[in-house]
Amino acid sequence: MSDSILLTQAAYDRMLAELTQLITEERHAISLKIQEAREEGDLKENGGYHAAKEEQGKIEARINRLEEMLANAEIGQADPSDGIVKQGLMLSCKLNGAHKEFYLGSHEVFEGTEFELQIEEGDLDVFSPDSPIGQVVMGQSVGSSVSFTAPNGKEIKVEIVSLKAFIF
Repeated sequence: MSDSILLTQAAYDRMLAELTQLITEERHAISLKIQEAREEGDLKENGGYHAAKEEQGKIEARINRLEEMLANAEIGQADPSDGIVKQGLMLSCKLNGAHKEFYLGSHEVFEGTEFELQIEEGDLDVFSPDSPIGQVVMGQSVGSSVSFTAPNGKEIKVEIVSLKAFIF
């Protein structure tokens, strides 16, 4: 994982509020569910207990992820004016000759915004700086041509056409 993640102040605030809610409310609520299910008797055949334990695992995983992201957060907006690819920018490029635009950063930046639905519907592509394409384009400049091997084994040529700030 990259050392830092670029977040807008609004994204940072949303993540911090989610973390606070998970720690102060969700942890307590799930521990009560587990305790109630435990009191029902035999745990081997207790579906409510197993479901609650699974939910607890998901809550704890999300808490860990949010804590990690917030600890490594850099607050600000990426500036495309220097022509260097960095997280927080929209990239316009050619992938094997076909035009493609995508945001280079984290999906979590968009949670709770109107853009979350666009991502889910496939209207806005988001690639992590740690993804194969993210690794090869990070630090490159407009006009650069690089290539990478996709997970399916195909060689993908990337020509960086332009960069722009993603404002929301």
